[in-house]
Amino acid sequence: MARSEDLATNKRAFHDYEILETHEAGIALTGTEIKSLRENGASLQEAYIKIFNHEAYLIGAHIAPYHFGNIYNHQEKRDRKLLLHSYEIRKLKKQTQEKGLTLIPLSMYLNSKGICKIKIGVAKGKKLHDKRSTIQAKEEKRDLQRAMKSQ
Repeated sequence: MARSEDLATNKRAFHDYEILETHEAGIALTGTEIKSLRENGASLQEAYIKIFNHEAYLIGAHIAPYHFGNIYNHQEKRDRKLLLHSYEIRKLKKQTQEKGLTLIPLSMYLNSKGICKIKIGVAKGKKLHDKRSTIQAKEEKRDLQRAMKSQ
């Protein structure tokens, strides 16, 4: 899975959630959406993934209107279908029915063939003390690296 170019990342996801598992999915986009994505016009901050009618949808992702799109432009926050196999959708639905698990988008990128893919995370929400311990562990790691570098 060689990622050539990140289009959008969800940095809040790693702060607010503990990522248990990741999956890769295609995403159904219109022409103006992919052109806007190539100009870095996307945000996954408030986005999540919902499964209904045996299909997965990306909800709440913002893709800015394409500058030259005029009347053919897309809606900025429309629901976008994710392209997954039916067995993957069944597996993800089963995981989300467990207590406290949710599906969130982690990043959107172009693969080596130029096709837009999305990285999905099966996540569990962090409590406040979990966030503090994560931050403390990162600071300790940084301090250790500084000490090793100075020697």
